[in-house]
Amino acid sequence: MGERDDPFVRVCVHGIAGAGKTTLAARLADARGCARLELDGLYHQAGWRPIEEATLRAEVGAFVAGDAWVVDGNYRAVRDLLWARATAIVVLDPPRRVVMARVGRRTFARLLTRRELWNGNRERWRDLLSRSPERNIVRWAWRGHALYHGPLADEARRSAPHARVVTVRSRADLEALVGAVTPR
Repeated sequence: MGERDDPFVRVCVHGIAGAGKTTLAARLADARGCARLELDGLYHQAGWRPIEEATLRAEVGAFVAGDAWVVDGNYRAVRDLLWARATAIVVLDPPRRVVMARVGRRTFARLLTRRELWNGNRERWRDLLSRSPERNIVRWAWRGHALYHGPLADEARRSAPHARVVTVRSRADLEALVGAVTPR
């Protein structure tokens, strides 16, 4: 069985915060028995410092050189590296009400439990109270939802015609996608 018969060999998962990228990526990687990279975990260094772009590109480039993988995240700085090697690009596009409910629940749970996200970083109350979408994940999700409602999938089809592009809008779509992924 080749990549044309089974496109879920090297998979990129995109979507706004709260769309379910990390959860889906983990399920796909487990189903395939392959490596997974969460771009947020690489990008957000200790103290919320962003990784240098050259380092990010080098790390991602090394990772996607592998034969089978799943990557979740939305970093335009590495999109060319990801899409050049991807056999499938999944765009999560649930309704805004679903995204906002997830982001709200998740953010408050993380704030209350002080759960670590990546590299010692935790959600902060002052960020939730910020009016800046760059600091406030709830505002970020609200503002950014439209970016993943059509345009990203269209861009993927144009920029990566060799890859299968799948848009997931509902739980039924998601379960059908996971069910279509064959174990390796």
